[in-house]
Formats: sequence, structure tokens, C-alpha cells
Amino acid sequence: MAAPKSQNQINLLPQEQFAGSTLGKMLLWALSTFRIMVIVTEMFVMLAFLSRFWLDARNVDLNDLIKQKQAVLATSSDFEKEFRNLQKRLKVFSALSTDEKIISSYLRTIVSYLPTDISLDTFSWSGSTLQIKAASVTEGSISQLIVNLEESGSFEKVEMTNLDSSRQEGAMLSFTLRLTPKRGGT
Repeated sequence: MAAPKSQNQINLLPQEQFAGSTLGKMLLWALSTFRIMVIVTEMFVMLAFLSRFWLDARNVDLNDLIKQKQAVLATSSDFEKEFRNLQKRLKVFSALSTDEKIISSYLRTIVSYLPTDISLDTFSWSGSTLQIKAASVTEGSISQLIVNLEESGSFEKVEMTNLDSSRQEGAMLSFTLRLTPKRGGT
């Protein structure tokens, strides 16, 4: 037969005398407070564990949404590239057409002051300067053209950069003029 179990209970903290002391009250308060803190901490851990499932489902949904939007962007990227390319070309065309109007007005001014014995060879526009290469029979016509262009009011500076006096082209003088237009138009 089995021996009956003895129920010996050992209580290390005496209840009556120790519970009434200051140290006993503080120990009782600490044990009950820490028990509540452990319970609250366990509730937060369980809540965090359970919310992980909801957050994982939300993460999967957001990843699917991102993939869908990336597919839409990939299909429209060709159109966007073509559209931007067209915008750049239109901007270049607009700038060139504006420059063409300005250049043609300067060319009209130059031709209007051109003496009859001078023939224009080339006309170039680079940034903010005009360059004219021409030929003349006499030096007087060249100086007359320079004076006319200076007094026209369209140019800040008129300077001769080259004069070729070789008479190989049938007694013609080749020269180059660099013109700096005034700011604000002709």
C-alpha cells in the first residue's frame, strides 16, 4: 500500500507578523505590481504576435499592388520617352525659328547698307556674333560698309578680322567682318 502523502507546507514568509511590517508591505506591493506588469507584457507580446498575421497579409497585398503599378509604368514608358523626345525637338525648333527671325532681320539690315560693288560670300551666326565674309573691288567700299553698319544703330561693335589683298580672284579684295548685335533686337 502506498503511504499517504504528507502535506507539509512551508511558508518562508510569516503571514501575520511580517505582513504588518514596512518591509512586508513593500514586498507584497512589489510582488503584486510585478505580477501585473508581467501580465500586461504578455498581453502586448500576444497582440504583437497576432498582429503579425494581419501585417503579413497587408504586405503581400501592397507588394501585389506595386507589381501592378510597375507593369502599368513599364507599358507607358515608351510613350513617355517618345513624348519627351517630341518636346525636346519642339523646343529646339522653337528656338531655331526665333533665331531665324532675328538672323533674317540682321541680314536685311546688312544688305540694306551694302554698297553695290561688294558681294557677300558667307553669313554665319554663332551665339551672339555675326560673321560676314565678302569681296569688294575697292577699299573705299569696305570702309563705307563698316561706317554704314556702325551708324545703323543695330550693332554694338563692327570689326574687320581679316583682309586678303591677293588679287587672284580678278582684282577682288576678300574680307571678314565680325558684328556684335545690340542687346534687345535690331
